Amino acid sequence: MFIVYALMYSLPTSYVESMARELATKPGSTKSAAQWLAELNAQYGFDRGIIGGYLQWIKTALAGDFGDSWNWSVPVVEEFNKTIWYSFILSFIAFILEMAIAIPAGIIAARKQYSLTDYTITVVSLIGISLPTFFTATLLKLIFSVKLGWFDIGGMQSRNYITLSDWGKFWDLASHYVLPALTLTLVSIGSLMRFTRTNMLEVLNSDYIRTARAKGLSENRVINHHAFRNTLIPLITILGGSLPGLFSGSLITETLFSFRGIGYASYYSMITGDIPFTMFYLMFVSILTLLGNLISDILYAVVDPRVRVH
Repeated sequence: MFIVYALMYSLPTSYVESMARELATKPGSTKSAAQWLAELNAQYGFDRGIIGGYLQWIKTALAGDFGDSWNWSVPVVEEFNKTIWYSFILSFIAFILEMAIAIPAGIIAARKQYSLTDYTITVVSLIGISLPTFFTATLLKLIFSVKLGWFDIGGMQSRNYITLSDWGKFWDLASHYVLPALTLTLVSIGSLMRFTRTNMLEVLNSDYIRTARAKGLSENRVINHHAFRNTLIPLITILGGSLPGLFSGSLITETLFSFRGIGYASYYSMITGDIPFTMFYLMFVSILTLLGNLISDILYAVVDPRVRVH
């Protein structure tokens, strides 16, 4: 967190300087921009240097006071609560779609190694890995928004949102989730497909799988009961690491679609030098990362009894 604060402190874009100039130019202001800057620096602890400012921030943060956002002009926690759940719903939808598509596709590719199905899934996964988020989002907007006109090109509400019924407002909001969720799914399924296929092939070539087949077990039981359970072990690493993504938002995707989630808010907080909000956001992501690793370790013991502590 100190490194993050030092980076934020050193940003060339200073929202405090912009605020000082704005206050100095307001009608009736009796202070110059330099005087306002000195006052604001003292208020936010910038006159104490990086270490002094960080110690002031960590002291107030431990007390549960994260201050007001400089960019959004509301308390940091209030802006966070307002945007986090939009991002969570978006990421959760994409996460479910990713699991539902990538894992079965990877298993099918491994079961039919070197077949047309395997090659097709491999090509699709490589395309998904190769396409950057901004290109995928732009392509989807071009096809479904510009050409077909099925969805709005961005935002979270249509122009006639206020005139809609409650049910109409729900479907209007849901329609604005489609393209961002589809973007997140397309850019993430490729690596999980490849990962699942590689691990399934490794398991299928194991001695105990050949023994199970030699005993006359059906192929479905060999795959679903014996092979897939052991394939889950490395997959749990990815699933546990996905926890931060569910809450931290998708900065690029949300920004491209003007989707007012936590990723969108954090992006504009960073580029405007909003240290209070950025510090809180990055602290939150750091805690989620540690929790994700802990959940992965716990799930290892659930899936594989060999790693349980007796």
